[in-house]
Amino acid sequence: MPIDASAALAAEPRRAEIGWDHKDVQLYHLGLGAGTPATDPDELRYTLESGLQVLPCFATVAGAGTAAFGGMGAPGIDVDLAAVLHGGQTVRVHRPIPVTGRAVQTSKVAAVYDKGKAAVIVLRTEASDDDGPLWTNDAEIFVRGEGGFGGERGPSDRRTVPERAPDRTVERRIREDQALLYRLSGDWNPLHADPAFAKLAGFDRPILHGLCTYGMTLKAVTDTLLEGDVSRITAYRTRFAGVVFPGETLRIRMWTGDGRVQVTVTAAERDDAPVLADTLVEHS
Repeated sequence: MPIDASAALAAEPRRAEIGWDHKDVQLYHLGLGAGTPATDPDELRYTLESGLQVLPCFATVAGAGTAAFGGMGAPGIDVDLAAVLHGGQTVRVHRPIPVTGRAVQTSKVAAVYDKGKAAVIVLRTEASDDDGPLWTNDAEIFVRGEGGFGGERGPSDRRTVPERAPDRTVERRIREDQALLYRLSGDWNPLHADPAFAKLAGFDRPILHGLCTYGMTLKAVTDTLLEGDVSRITAYRTRFAGVVFPGETLRIRMWTGDGRVQVTVTAAERDDAPVLADTLVEHS
């Protein structure tokens, strides 16, 4: 059944109550590689409850990781999940995320774009608590074979890499057990843990979650250029350009600008194979 864009866009948002506490935040940060060295004050702000802060990308897993694909069951969206890829992610925070909280989260299809041989579905989740809006998540879902329905092609968010050396380059090693730890925050896809399942999907071994790389990158930018202050971050977007495996090293290149940091992420051991592209951190 082809995508019915009109029905999908007209559907009522889905509503859910979600909650989290300091243990969820700490587990998420540990899944991103926080806590090394364990007694480093710069790491304790991600791991120790007495001075804990929350990376804005925690919004992608708050409520057990429902944000990325919360609208895939909407009317008009009847697709083969085997043809689905997570193409990109944007998080915009309206104020710092509290360490412990409860919120109402709504999910809807915000846009459906026709890319010819594929469709792109933008799933939007918005969370608010008693004090007002907390965050807006946009997950761009790429669906192979579902284009050609005559819809709008949509905007292009491709960014040209600056023609100068990066202002900062850092490397972050992915631990062998990192995907196993990260999945405890809510993404139980066996592609990231089961070697037999990974082989069926065409990979030699399990791959790291794209949203884990996404979080690792934001932490690296925060620690390198924003003095570790997560409250300065207002928005963060990326396009998932390739896979990375536990045990590899992320090479993260950063170019600073006026209130923004442009980033590319590659796999260092595979001749800088692209991992994240068109990546931008907006900050105060």
